[in-house]
Amino acid sequence: MASTRSCSSLVHLRASQINGCSPCVFAGVQSAKKRGETEERLHNVVTWRETPFFTGEERAALALTEAATRIQDGAPGVTDEIWDATAAHFDEKQLSAIILDIAMTNFFNRINRTIREQAGKTW
Repeated sequence: MASTRSCSSLVHLRASQINGCSPCVFAGVQSAKKRGETEERLHNVVTWRETPFFTGEERAALALTEAATRIQDGAPGVTDEIWDATAAHFDEKQLSAIILDIAMTNFFNRINRTIREQAGKTW
């Protein structure tokens, strides 16, 4: 089974990109860099499907993130295919952690968008 720690920064960054939350994108990139994430991967999270920089586990977590986040787009949401692919890489506890990470990121993205928080501020 994979580590959710390696996916957490990517999940946060991708959900924040989708939601257009500049302070969360900014903070997510800064945090990921401190954890040793590379510029190459950070710059390519938005195009994760078309690049070779991500593992199967990370791709599954990113697909789940997009499906759970793009609810306003009229997308089908988390399909059985997406769920099964993610469940193949993570156990129940890890899946719960990823889902909570996605939900909390979406929650704070919406707060920041509502109050028009700007990138670069220290909370």
